[in-house]
Amino acid sequence: MNPLLELRNVSKSFGGLHVNRDVSFSLGKGDRVALIGPNGAGKTTLVNVISGDLAPSEGRVFFEGHDVTQVSIPGRVQQGLARTFQITRLFATLTVAENVALAVMQRKGITRRFFSAATFAPEVREEWMHILGMLGIAHLFHLPVSRLAYGQQRLLDLAIGLALTPKVLLLDEPAAGVPHDEAPKILEAINRLPSDIAVLMIDHDMDLVFRFAKRVLVLANGRLIFEGSPADVTKDDDVRRAYLGSYADASRTA
Repeated sequence: MNPLLELRNVSKSFGGLHVNRDVSFSLGKGDRVALIGPNGAGKTTLVNVISGDLAPSEGRVFFEGHDVTQVSIPGRVQQGLARTFQITRLFATLTVAENVALAVMQRKGITRRFFSAATFAPEVREEWMHILGMLGIAHLFHLPVSRLAYGQQRLLDLAIGLALTPKVLLLDEPAAGVPHDEAPKILEAINRLPSDIAVLMIDHDMDLVFRFAKRVLVLANGRLIFEGSPADVTKDDDVRRAYLGSYADASRTA
């Protein structure tokens, strides 16, 4: 089966600073993959290259077998590649429903309609109600974003990503800023995503990562130093030295 997303020898430099070096991997339909590594490893830069925020200095990005290295962010979204951000980018004065409806309308090409009326048009309302229900926040549809707890905002950010009907969804620290005891709610929502979507998640919460991932990629000093199962990553000496350290030791003795 051909991969949905493939990176071939991707490197990114800023002047003399090499942030990503010769990174290659692929995602297939339904994959659940975590990208981990120490601060400064180049994880967010790599996601920016995948999403089209940055152009690679070397290498190519492919989506469904087509070279999208020069394709714009909207072009990649249209093809089925979407992302969420480490910091939420929501419209604070709009309601939960309006935030998701805006993404639905953008995808459908109907953003020129009168916004409030279009939000409750049957073909739009049906979609945002379904998505909010899937993530367990349908009861919040009428509230402005400014009244949401931060964990609820993170779920809304995920809802907006789903409204773009992605084939590949990039999650940049979906639990960032959420109290540790509330992080499982984020994971529960992610686990309810359609099984055919390929998900690549960056996060520093190792408990969250290892409960989510079927495959783990480890980036250190811009290079991919490991690709394999969660069970194997804690046993890899290079990964232990570069990142996991005490977490791997605790996992072995648990």
